[in-house]
Amino acid sequence: MRCVRCGVCCQDTEMLLSEGDIKRIERLGYDKKQFARTDRSGYLKLRNTQNHCLFYKMDTKECKIYDSRPEGCRIYPVLFDSAVGIAVDRLCTARSTLNWQEQAETGLKLNDLLNRIDKEAQHRIKRKSRRAKVGT
Repeated sequence: MRCVRCGVCCQDTEMLLSEGDIKRIERLGYDKKQFARTDRSGYLKLRNTQNHCLFYKMDTKECKIYDSRPEGCRIYPVLFDSAVGIAVDRLCTARSTLNWQEQAETGLKLNDLLNRIDKEAQHRIKRKSRRAKVGT
């Protein structure tokens, strides 16, 4: 795909993060609390600031951590839509540059990523539950 740096994908993102994403970004010197939040279901998500990803530079339309960006950002514009499953985001202005083979290959990567993230979230919730039981 040929990204046109429009920034649509960086606006109001709910990007899920894997433990690998967290470690990769922390190695750049960022604290997890700066860039990630955990939702009630145990999923780690990228933080937003002023309605865009924390790492998006509005003035230059670039990602501050491009080479270390989350896997979900690397896979975009292929995403999971609860209504249809694996899909290409209609909001992406460069979506037409992604051919069918790339879509299929990226869909497999997305499936793998989502499975890993689900397992990590389940593990996080179990750990939290065990801590709560010990604390009572």
